[in-house]
Amino acid sequence: MSGTALQARGLVKRFGDLTAVNGLDLEVRTGTCLALLGPNGAGKTTTIEMLEGLTRPDQGTIKVLGLTWAGQAQEIRERIGVQLQETRLTEKITAKETLRLFKSFYAQSRSIEEALGIVKLEDKANDFVETLSGGQQQRLTLACALISKPSLLFLDEPTTGLDPQARRNVWDIVESFKSEGGTVLLTTHYMEEAERLSEEVVIVDEGRVIAEGSPQGVIGRLEAESIVELHPRDGGAQRLEDAQLLGLPGVRDVRRAAASITLSVTDTQASVGALLGLLGEQGIALETLQTHAPTLEDVFMDLTGRHLRDA
Repeated sequence: MSGTALQARGLVKRFGDLTAVNGLDLEVRTGTCLALLGPNGAGKTTTIEMLEGLTRPDQGTIKVLGLTWAGQAQEIRERIGVQLQETRLTEKITAKETLRLFKSFYAQSRSIEEALGIVKLEDKANDFVETLSGGQQQRLTLACALISKPSLLFLDEPTTGLDPQARRNVWDIVESFKSEGGTVLLTTHYMEEAERLSEEVVIVDEGRVIAEGSPQGVIGRLEAESIVELHPRDGGAQRLEDAQLLGLPGVRDVRRAAASITLSVTDTQASVGALLGLLGEQGIALETLQTHAPTLEDVFMDLTGRHLRDA
């Protein structure tokens, strides 16, 4: 598939003296998922609310499925699905009654049975919302977002607070929606979720884009074969200087957090061997030492940490 389902240019949103979104550009290709990542307060939710037509930008332009909120708001609403960061469903009605209510908002929609089938809640159709588990309620809110047969789905942290199995159930629903040609804009704190579901990621901080591209492309900017995390005992982290660590073969970056040290390395075997030698020379014992392949989590920590320190 080709084309652009969602485009934003130069978005700015201020709340008094606070600039929550500061000149942000965004583009989501039709039939793909874009994950919008960033720390709390980075401007993610404000951005997605502007794109959904819930908040008016102070500056900038937005096109949703080729339409604008200023002139074609109702047409846009008929063609998008929205799952908010927090949705309070009426507890004293059933899952079926909940979907009947949402179905009534649209000129065209799926059948209630089809929507329940998509989220695998057919056997809960006549159960009251208050009796559903957290994961089941989350799937029900997804069914509400999907009832209108949307072309574009907005998901604002759709799996926060869910257990791993419930999270994977939501992932399956999103992947099925994409396989049928749907487009998704996702915000999430789970880097594994972003890597699995998205073709493109955008990392924001203080309302600005600080990195974007495919998940593997963004991860590749670390130029690391692996990440080494060590927790020295008895204040040993403070005895190790950055210059010493950067002088080890294959070590290209050093990050610190409390009593731990994280190294980005280009040659895992050489780096770990030299690191263990240095620790032996210094008489520093280890609590733990772990290595893993670089992930979006590492990029996120690297980029936002550096940016916040420079601010």
